[in-house]
Amino acid sequence: MFANLNGWELVALGLLGLFIFGPDRLPKAIADGIRMLRGLRSMARKATTDLSNELGTEVRLEDLDPKTFIRKHLLSAEEEAALRRPFDDLGNDLRQITSNVNDLGDQGGPPIGRHRREDEG
Repeated sequence: MFANLNGWELVALGLLGLFIFGPDRLPKAIADGIRMLRGLRSMARKATTDLSNELGTEVRLEDLDPKTFIRKHLLSAEEEAALRRPFDDLGNDLRQITSNVNDLGDQGGPPIGRHRREDEG
């Protein structure tokens, strides 16, 4: 749960909680926070279970990202491939252009952006 916090950050959070809630109310505030997190997790679990039952397929909490959900549950493999095809073609075209530009640079062509204008003399 605290995987992204180091020791000093935990100490700072503890001191901040102590200043805000005081030593008498801090344990109750921590217990209320933990109870709230458990309730949220329970609601999320129940929602994913209900959604799985409605769709007839298993839905995990990570699948609720709209992009992932549509890709995994609403599109067939052919439809997904059809949607990706223009972007794949664009990527291939860009790789080809990059390759051509690199080949021109290797052949000793003029540096890009270093052309002299006639009025510069």
